[in-house]
Amino acid sequence: MPQRPAPLGVLPTTAPQTARLRVAVIDRDSGFVVVLQKRLDRLEWKHRVLTSMVSPDQVASMRLHAVIVDLSVLGFQAWEWLEQVRRAVPELSIVVCTGSSTVAQRVRGLELGADDWITKPCHPAEVIARVRGVVARRQQGAGATAAEPISTGEIEIRLDRFQAYVDGTSLDLTKREFELIHLLASAEGQVLEREEIFSRVWGFTMGPGDRTVDVFVRKLRLKLSEASPDWRYIHTHFGIGYRFAPESLDIQESA
Repeated sequence: MPQRPAPLGVLPTTAPQTARLRVAVIDRDSGFVVVLQKRLDRLEWKHRVLTSMVSPDQVASMRLHAVIVDLSVLGFQAWEWLEQVRRAVPELSIVVCTGSSTVAQRVRGLELGADDWITKPCHPAEVIARVRGVVARRQQGAGATAAEPISTGEIEIRLDRFQAYVDGTSLDLTKREFELIHLLASAEGQVLEREEIFSRVWGFTMGPGDRTVDVFVRKLRLKLSEASPDWRYIHTHFGIGYRFAPESLDIQESA
């Protein structure tokens, strides 16, 4: 049965990075949790440790800034839980801190809603730094006012709605896919290196051999080609990265 948390006083879901954050830790690794709790106490962050899964509605009721979760606690329900929590609490920062995993698992977790992914064993100081980073990025996004839409090719990108459209129809992008297309389109015509893309979209340094950016570009290209088949948007610069530059395929064929 899901563990029901005791009620706490309400904190705003956004706060300055220097403020006392409100965090839940879902983990059964007692040694790691004890050390992490000591650091959270020193920071005077409000925190709760949970040793079993809580429902998305219960997570929402806790009014958290961030949750640190070991996916092994969630078992076979981990992917569904991530997706449901992201939908229930879109402003929540989710940091996965779990054991060894494959690239495919990390990509899936990030695509379903995790903001960051840390592999155990790790130092609690790194976990705290990652939490601060993702909370700060979410606050910056929440503070952004209705920016001017980006119109390029047949696409309209609306940061205020976190959506991209072709002829008024949403491309149905995931959070990461939208952040990726917005970054590329904002730098239209410029070649962005994979490492820079990863750092700016995922918020931390890309590891050796990590193909996350390539996987997400491939998925984004597929959605673009299905919605706007007469245009080519993302160009590969082998060994470097990607460039966003809309090109009409009709013009190319007639040239």
